[in-house]
Amino acid sequence: MTTLWNITVRIRRQRQDEDRPRWQDFSLEVDPDETVLDAVEKIWAFKDRTLTFRHACHHSTCGACGMRVNGVEKLTCITPVRSVTHNNGILKIEPLRNFPVVSDLVVDVAHFFEELEEMHTPQVVTNRQGRLDYEKTGDEEEDYVRLVDCIECGLCVSACPVALTDAAYVGPASLAGLQQSLAAQVNSVDASLADNQNGAWRCHSAYECSEVCPSHVEPGYRIMDLRKKIMQKSFRQWFGGREKTQ
Repeated sequence: MTTLWNITVRIRRQRQDEDRPRWQDFSLEVDPDETVLDAVEKIWAFKDRTLTFRHACHHSTCGACGMRVNGVEKLTCITPVRSVTHNNGILKIEPLRNFPVVSDLVVDVAHFFEELEEMHTPQVVTNRQGRLDYEKTGDEEEDYVRLVDCIECGLCVSACPVALTDAAYVGPASLAGLQQSLAAQVNSVDASLADNQNGAWRCHSAYECSEVCPSHVEPGYRIMDLRKKIMQKSFRQWFGGREKTQ
């Protein structure tokens, strides 16, 4: 029989009509094998129905439940309580950074999805035999699956030190999506989308994005590969131009 833990869940709360955030503590008895999301739901169910948070699938598919747990970005539906605190310990939960806070643990991800759409459209898919294709619609969709592993949770953007200081930065998820489309040789995607001061060259190579990614997309590596592709294209254009003038 599992021994229950008594923990303090400290939640950062803020509403749109509040000037600054505040911390609120909740004493909670939990099974240490339960997830952080389970703990948040218990607080909502038994202690405070005004608490706002986002969740959906409960099995790391939708990316909706991303939060900062004890200072680290986590997908809370797959993060066991025992992995982030201890009996009689504190579990500090905050909304993701680098997004506007809507209410409590809910952030506005609209701009994030707009950047994703801009950087890796059309959606890259593969048929079940492995042949790459894109822009499949209608009845053909049943025979195709997504190639990209990113679940669009936003954890990488929250962890990124550049996104913390520069709101114009495109962000690791969008740049990784562009790299994946280029690797899949989608004809309508151009590396020049990221060849600017707010794109691939703004990254500081901290790899915090890769550290917190729950899907092992490795956005840090993909941004470095994207830089390589941009430089290769520039070299081809430059040397090709020289040959034409000689």
